[in-house]
Amino acid sequence: MLAFTQRPAAALLAAGISLWAMTARSQSPSFNEKGITRPALEHYLDHAVTMTEFLSVDPYASDAPYPHKEDDIRLIRNIGAKFIGRAIYRWGGESVLNNKDFLSRAKQLVQEVHKNDPEVIFQAALFEQISEQVNTIPVPAWAFKALGLPAEDRHFQYAGMLNTKGKLVDHWSKGNSVPDITRVETQLWFMFLAGTYMEVGCEALHLGQIALIGMEDPQLTEWAAFLEKLRAYAKDHTRHHWVLLDAHTPSGGMVVNGKSLLDFNSFPLRIKSVPAHPQEGILEVGFTDALFGRSKGGITPSGWKAASMPYLVELDNFGISDHPGVPDTTTIYPWGFDEISWFYQQPEQYRNNWLRYAHQWVADHDANGHLQMPVTRVVTLGRKKPRLKYRANTRSAQCPDGMNNEATIKSIWQTADARKK
Repeated sequence: MLAFTQRPAAALLAAGISLWAMTARSQSPSFNEKGITRPALEHYLDHAVTMTEFLSVDPYASDAPYPHKEDDIRLIRNIGAKFIGRAIYRWGGESVLNNKDFLSRAKQLVQEVHKNDPEVIFQAALFEQISEQVNTIPVPAWAFKALGLPAEDRHFQYAGMLNTKGKLVDHWSKGNSVPDITRVETQLWFMFLAGTYMEVGCEALHLGQIALIGMEDPQLTEWAAFLEKLRAYAKDHTRHHWVLLDAHTPSGGMVVNGKSLLDFNSFPLRIKSVPAHPQEGILEVGFTDALFGRSKGGITPSGWKAASMPYLVELDNFGISDHPGVPDTTTIYPWGFDEISWFYQQPEQYRNNWLRYAHQWVADHDANGHLQMPVTRVVTLGRKKPRLKYRANTRSAQCPDGMNNEATIKSIWQTADARKK
């Protein structure tokens, strides 16, 4: 077992002092304060996994219980994962951010992985959801400073993050809304989350459904101004003096005057049901709003030009439909479930074969796309059934709920890497 102990990270965070500023930072010529080269970025995207809440040690996971973190540390090293997606976030339950143990345990997991491979990057998420629990969290002075605002002695204000016209208020449930990026309080909240996760050791941030958060920002003016301040903060609070930003981009990207606000794009796979073959799912260019062939080009934040921005596609989770088990070739629910829940229910051999199929299909249909391998993700099997985690780990006494996809992911990557040499 990992001997988790409390560390002074939270106290330093409250004082606005970065632990990263007190340690040696990477000086990689391909990833530094000037940004990241395309080959280096694609190296990470080619070895990206979804491990939702890997850095949230129980009882702090917000989706479902998540034991056996020691086996995940082994898995990361075994398969050669370099980019750990959605490793920490909150979807409600924000008051846990006041808990020193939550942050110190997350930081310890980062350190344990970096002992094996310091190249690994962890991604946190700033999602399109806030609850009234944000009112329990004091606003640190450094968050005001990062936005160029005078410091105040107060807590965050849920009401101040809401759209003034009522758009997407109580969107998720009563007291759970989509924050509006045009509100200063929302920007303050996101800066706080970003800084908190950087202190833990995250060097990438997923911005969630930017179209929802940007409900009043069609020209991306507010997003552009905020992300500039966020990147400025990252220069002094990450190992590489840089933060990798992505988001779900249904429109194809976040491009302003020919420049991308994001380092790369991301989106769900959009798996299509095959009614003639029970439970089978395929990928198809143009199915619903799939991103294949639609990733916009532009000048990247690192300065290089992309005719089409690199992007990740993932097996997403978004809940169950009103027709579980029934094929529908017009919706985003393969066989009535979200993507990872559909995948979870397939036989082991089919899952392994499907990962091989999907990896090759993406490579064949859009060279800018990269399959983010599923390793850990919340599964929804029914409205009255408990939520649980899909685990790609090889099943063992150390991870009895593993689903035996680990070896296949490793093999796919090894084969792809060998072809590039």
